[in-house]
Amino acid sequence: MSDLITIYHKDCLFKDNGPRHPERQERVKSVLNSIKNIKNISVDFRESSLAKLSDISLVHPEKYINNIFSRIPLKGLVGVEQEPYADTFLCPYSKNAILRACGSGIDAANYLFDKENNKKIFCAVRPPGHHAETKRANGFCFINNVAVTARYLQKNFKIKKIAIIDFDVHHGNGTQEIFYNDDSVVYGSIHQSPLFPGTGLENENGVGNIFNAPILAGINGNKFIEIFENKILKKINLFKPEIILISAGFDAHKRDPLSQINLESKDFKILTNKIVNLANKHSNGRIISFLEGGYDLIALSESVKEHVIALTSN
Repeated sequence: MSDLITIYHKDCLFKDNGPRHPERQERVKSVLNSIKNIKNISVDFRESSLAKLSDISLVHPEKYINNIFSRIPLKGLVGVEQEPYADTFLCPYSKNAILRACGSGIDAANYLFDKENNKKIFCAVRPPGHHAETKRANGFCFINNVAVTARYLQKNFKIKKIAIIDFDVHHGNGTQEIFYNDDSVVYGSIHQSPLFPGTGLENENGVGNIFNAPILAGINGNKFIEIFENKILKKINLFKPEIILISAGFDAHKRDPLSQINLESKDFKILTNKIVNLANKHSNGRIISFLEGGYDLIALSESVKEHVIALTSN
């Protein structure tokens, strides 16, 4: 058994958002190269399947999904949002990229419960997912990959308690909206505020299952980790999840162009170690991590390396 399964697919590289767009194919290329160059851990690279409509519709109505795919152009780009956030685009290769990204989570769920009893899985895919709401694409996201995986786990493996931990610098408005009234899933997010998408205040707490930790621009790594532990992890510890899913965004790094938080690459190892400890305590070590944001390639490469090392450390 490998230390880590990494799920990816070349279809994710073909998704195009136009010149100078921060969410670009080089992100996945840099992530895969970084993981391949880590010494002393065994990584099993596997290609993701195409997600089935029946699985996606556990979260998103078929009408919404079909509408997204019907808008895919034969050439060029088509935006799916209104101003001022018109930065979520469809290109001719979008469908397979979207289905592969979502399919990675379905595959990961199955791998958790196969005969090999895998424990740690990283989905190195794009487009990201945590901004996608039940019926609305936004923030570069169309299908909420982590949410579909959570519902798939509940349906197929009778998992009753799932924790989704989101340390992307942007609040996962989609994930929060999907699970806002569902106490079988807790969602904990630490994120810069104010910042896109403008959600994630502390008083947005669902049915007691939503834990938001908005932070101001300029915060350093030590304070970020302290807040993360006190406002997110301590509450999830009380929930005792059977499985932990991570929306792993690396855009809280000091180099990232879309935010103003000052994490160093090594801070993502500390964050991840704390999540691993929680998973070992309550979840039989089971973690599925999904690539979300992170738009400086050097910071992304370094931070994913630290994340993966921590996932495989114990």
